[in-house]
Amino acid sequence: MQSVLLTIYPFLKIGHVIFMVFWLAGLFMLPRQCIYMLDHAPGSEGEAKWATRMGKLRKIILTPSLIIVWVLGLAMAIAMGFFSDGWLHAKLTLVLILTGYHGWLVGQTKKMARSERPLTEARLRMIGEVPGVLLLFIVALVYLKPF
Repeated sequence: MQSVLLTIYPFLKIGHVIFMVFWLAGLFMLPRQCIYMLDHAPGSEGEAKWATRMGKLRKIILTPSLIIVWVLGLAMAIAMGFFSDGWLHAKLTLVLILTGYHGWLVGQTKKMARSERPLTEARLRMIGEVPGVLLLFIVALVYLKPF
């Protein structure tokens, strides 16, 4: 199995990076869509349109990309034998945090689709920066492999 994964490693890496970009793009977009939804009254047609848009973003881009990123990333780690490397443990910890953020954000958007307003615009703007900060550290770990 490992030899097969090693043979297709470049393609695993290409897919991993592409779907990571899709996943992160969605995580950047979702809080922004929540902000746009706040401009519409609960129960309004505008709110319903944004709820539909957020649902499509989650179902078509975010969740499938999350799954593919994890599958391809773990396949690469197996192929290259990275599980004994400290940098991978740190990266996986940050990706787990990002995955938790994804789940939490999905929960918040589902509340908003039910006409609840759990987050303010200011808070949404602040939490919208989380993926970027985590991405900075994840990419640094992958390219520098400091430990």
